[in-house]
Amino acid sequence: MYTISCESTVDLDLRYLTKRQIPAIAYAYTLDGVDYPDDMREGNGLALFYNQLAAGKQPTTSLINVEAYKEFFRPLLDKGDLLHLAFSSALSNSVVNALNAAEELKEEYPQRKIYVLDTTCACVGFGMFADCLADLRDEGKSIDEVYQWALVNRTKVHHIFYSTTLTYFRRSGRVSSAAALIGNILRICPVMHTDINGKIIPIAKSISEAKAQGRMIQEIYDTVRDGSEYDGKLWLGHTDYIDSANKTMAQLRQRFPKADIRLYDIGPVIAAHCGPGTVFACYWGEDRVPAK
Repeated sequence: MYTISCESTVDLDLRYLTKRQIPAIAYAYTLDGVDYPDDMREGNGLALFYNQLAAGKQPTTSLINVEAYKEFFRPLLDKGDLLHLAFSSALSNSVVNALNAAEELKEEYPQRKIYVLDTTCACVGFGMFADCLADLRDEGKSIDEVYQWALVNRTKVHHIFYSTTLTYFRRSGRVSSAAALIGNILRICPVMHTDINGKIIPIAKSISEAKAQGRMIQEIYDTVRDGSEYDGKLWLGHTDYIDSANKTMAQLRQRFPKADIRLYDIGPVIAAHCGPGTVFACYWGEDRVPAK
């Protein structure tokens, strides 16, 4: 017996993860010196988070520490082996703490296999990847088979998104203050994706949301497996931007009628770095390209 676990930055509802038997360790964010756990849509935490952003509050996030990982891992290891899926190391160093926790626990659980995988994935792409590994587990694949498959295929999960504001990207250091100021004045909507290591890379600077949306959908068509015949998972997320997300989803349903298309709310940890007004999509393609 073995467990596949993940982190709350998969941005899937806790109820769905529980149904899929994928336990998740929660990140937290801080506002006005108060720490709030990512409740994964079990309460009204996300609504309160966006209300605080609208009031001008500036959230920060922090790593999951070694002791928190060990506390999370122990009851899972009491049951059997463990494959833990970690948030992309290109966006967080928490995976280092997860690896250190696993090494320490190998002394307590010498009979257990403990794998920690840097997924290179984030947000709903992270969730989609975890969901696919749970599919393999449910098909009867061993922990070693699932781990090896994950190593080969993690960079085939594509992430692409556009944002209507650069303010939060400036705060997180992903764009300069000058670029954010000019971009917001000119109402530029950047389109971005992740490279093979999970690093966020800009691919277009659209002068309207409609053009950004169109560029994102075209980019998906150009890189998704099997083009318009794609019948795999194509999952979307949004940060307090449901109307635009629904419009994007409707266009994708027309373009990819066979795909498994779903829409999720992006949680506060990711939203703290991109702010409201972001629409995100993930899907399966060939290996992501290295950064140029």
